[in-house]
Amino acid sequence: MTPITFWFDPISPYAHLAFEHLPQALEGHSVVVDYKPVLFGALLRHHSHKGPAEIEPKRVWTFRQVAWQAHELGVRLEVPAQHPFNPLPLLRLMLAVSGPAGLPNRHQVECVFRHVWHGGADPVDPIRLQALQAALQGPEASMAAAPLLDAQGEVVKARLRALTDEALAKGIFGVPTWECAGRLFWGLDALPMLRACLRGDPWFDLEWERAARPVPGVRRS
Repeated sequence: MTPITFWFDPISPYAHLAFEHLPQALEGHSVVVDYKPVLFGALLRHHSHKGPAEIEPKRVWTFRQVAWQAHELGVRLEVPAQHPFNPLPLLRLMLAVSGPAGLPNRHQVECVFRHVWHGGADPVDPIRLQALQAALQGPEASMAAAPLLDAQGEVVKARLRALTDEALAKGIFGVPTWECAGRLFWGLDALPMLRACLRGDPWFDLEWERAARPVPGVRRS
């Protein structure tokens, strides 16, 4: 099986759509996926960039586009009552239920995405977070979900920082990002490119590096 890493933050509607569509997008390929949560806001700060929802015209387009893409893909998507929101409680909870050394499994990631993007409720409402924790620890979750770590404890906080730092060290600047065979693929619309890489398209041997070579250009001061 080919290993793939899915870097994500549940705050991103594109990450939700990509997660839901991934089985269909990679159908016919033998893969194993690791799910690595990261703090998208930290990626933005590192690269001195604003999120799509922080630029009003871009926010308008983003939510029109994801509504259309959800329609096209047949994926349920309802904008939460608050967006953007602070995703830290969700990110930490996923790591807390993953056990001392683990990562969340697909079931747990699915629970979190649907908690955010189904129903249009507040993702960080305390009562809903309690229900989410119970779902993440439920009988359908992996046995690796026990024991529960303290979601506000230093172990979990350090793990999230380490994952985010790992993403930055690899050059990841946004979510969703897939890592496959040492290459990074950013965004929902990169899924066809990832699929081509998996099937051994010769373009990746011939053009991958050449296409990214810098050329002279004007730089803003």
